[in-house]
Amino acid sequence: MQLEKVKEIIDLMTANGLAEFEMEEDGVRLSIKKGGAAPVVQTVAALAPPVLKAGQAAAPAAAQVAPVADDPRMAVIKAPFVGTFYLSPASDAESYVTVGQEVSPETVLCIVEAMKVMNEIKAEIKGIVREMLVENAHAVQYGQPLFKIEKT
Repeated sequence: MQLEKVKEIIDLMTANGLAEFEMEEDGVRLSIKKGGAAPVVQTVAALAPPVLKAGQAAAPAAAQVAPVADDPRMAVIKAPFVGTFYLSPASDAESYVTVGQEVSPETVLCIVEAMKVMNEIKAEIKGIVREMLVENAHAVQYGQPLFKIEKT
């Protein structure tokens, strides 16, 4: 299921005044419930997420970097799309980054799996990881904060 298709469904829901929508396609169940300012989107894969093998490259993804209002030295890395958040390429592998670690714009912070594709999320700024805001293997929403990084 493409991200554009999910956006189109949300637009149709809004245009027709629908509060809930559910569908299943190719083993992926999509459930959207609106009630607040933004819709809540859940996707559930019928199969376990694929794990990257040694040397296998994940698809690159552009994270959103936003400054923290009360501290201009801090930046928040946000999820570029809906998916499942992973701190390492495999369950038995070390995390890409740890709190206190220096990162460069090309440093991989995590993976967000979307539609059975593992997407590497890079820091896109130079700094020090100050906080991880999501637990490993948990679902994330578009724009959800993932990391706080102190710019250097």
